[in-house]
Amino acid sequence: MPRPFTGPADAPAPKLRQGLAKLSLALRHEQWTAGTAQGMTPTQTQILTTLAAHEAPLRPGTLARELAVTAPTITDAVRALERKNLVRRTPDPHDRRAARLALTARGRRTARRQAQWPDLLLQTLDTLAPEEQGVLLRALIKIIARLQEERRISTARMCATCTFFRPYAHPDARRPHHCAYVDAPFGDRELRLDCPDHAPADPAARRALWSRFTRATLERSQP
Repeated sequence: MPRPFTGPADAPAPKLRQGLAKLSLALRHEQWTAGTAQGMTPTQTQILTTLAAHEAPLRPGTLARELAVTAPTITDAVRALERKNLVRRTPDPHDRRAARLALTARGRRTARRQAQWPDLLLQTLDTLAPEEQGVLLRALIKIIARLQEERRISTARMCATCTFFRPYAHPDARRPHHCAYVDAPFGDRELRLDCPDHAPADPAARRALWSRFTRATLERSQP
């Protein structure tokens, strides 16, 4: 008789993949539904929400890297958004031959509506205990960092790669980290994935930060 909970299906990794796949399907469905209601494709929706998340206009090439799509895909989607008066081109102050993309007033209103679609997921995350939210956020940071190293996704402005980040600098378990930019301690729940004040650490410092962050995280998770 086989021992219970010892088969391949009981290993954590397959179940994590299955769970993430289910979440991905749910998110894509919600995004498709929200975009269709506005007469937009998922790529057009992503462009609007990405432009809304940045204070300054973006070059088309930057958008393509952020969304991991080809330049022609961005070009076609932007043309459609321009026809709908949702996106406009602005001169690039650093290169007269290039242009940057910005939202129109109508585009900003549409982007705000589109950004509301994951409310159901956000409400679900709010049901997690603060400690669970911190663990989940640390895990997401590690996944994103690995994907960045493999050049699968664009570089995120995360605490873990910032020159101002001081991981586990304080003995307080609730607020162990320190941000040298604002000179204040903070906890796992305040770790940022996209900080406007992010200053990339040089490669050597980034490796040291990452080693400290992941090693201490592992030590804290062990019984």
